[in-house]
Amino acid sequence: MRAMILAAGRGERMRPLTDHTPKPLLAVGGRPLIEHHLLRLQAAGYRDIVINLAHLGEQIRTRLGDGSGWGLRIRYSLEQTALETGGGIFQALPLLGEDPFLVINGDVWSDHPLTPPVLAADDLAHLILVDNPPHHPEGDFPLRNGRIPATGEPRFTFAGIGWYRPALFADCRPGRFPLAPLLRAAMVRGRVGGERHAGLWHDVGTVERLRALDDRLGHPPQDWPPPLDTG
Repeated sequence: MRAMILAAGRGERMRPLTDHTPKPLLAVGGRPLIEHHLLRLQAAGYRDIVINLAHLGEQIRTRLGDGSGWGLRIRYSLEQTALETGGGIFQALPLLGEDPFLVINGDVWSDHPLTPPVLAADDLAHLILVDNPPHHPEGDFPLRNGRIPATGEPRFTFAGIGWYRPALFADCRPGRFPLAPLLRAAMVRGRVGGERHAGLWHDVGTVERLRALDDRLGHPPQDWPPPLDTG
C-alpha cells in the first residue's frame, strides 16, 4: 500500500514558527507532526510513502531520511514552488503507482486508523469527514449512506484524509491547481464515497491550535505505537 503526505505548504498562518521550520516538523505530544503520521501509517501496514517538499523541504528530508527508521521506504517529490494539493498529487503520480493510494495532509492530527477502504468499482475517491470544528462551522461536503453527493445538508468537514484512484487526475496537466474542483466534478458523477470519523481530529492550522493540541496530548496516548527499535 502506498501513501502520500502533503508537506510542501508555506504555513503562512503559522508564522513566525514556519519562517525557519516547515510546518510538518512542528512538534506536538513530543514529536513532529509528520512523525505521528509515519507511526500510524506503519501501524496500518503502509510501507511506501511519498512526501512532497517545497518550503524548507530539505529539513524534512534530513530529519526523515529514507524512512528505514520507521520500517518504511520514503521517496520525495520536489516542488520548486508549492503546487497546491491537486498539482502536488499529480506530479507525484509516477511514485504512487496504478492502484488507489492514500493522501493525508501534513498539518492534521488524528487517531483515524488509516485502514484502506474498499472503493466501489466506479469510485474515484473515498474521503474521511469529521464534525465541523469551531473555525469551520459551515463544513465542506454532505454524506449520505456512504456516498458524498455534490450538494446537500448537513455538511461535514473534510479531514484531509482520502484515498484516490489515479484516474481522478486523468485530464490534468502539470502545474499548480487545487484538488477540490476534481472532487466536486467526481461527486456530480456519483463517483465519491466517504465515511464520518467520530474519533479525534485536529486541524493544526494556527499557532493557537498547535499549542492547544500539544497541551491536550501532553504525552502520547497509551495506545500510540512507540518508535521502532532499529538498534
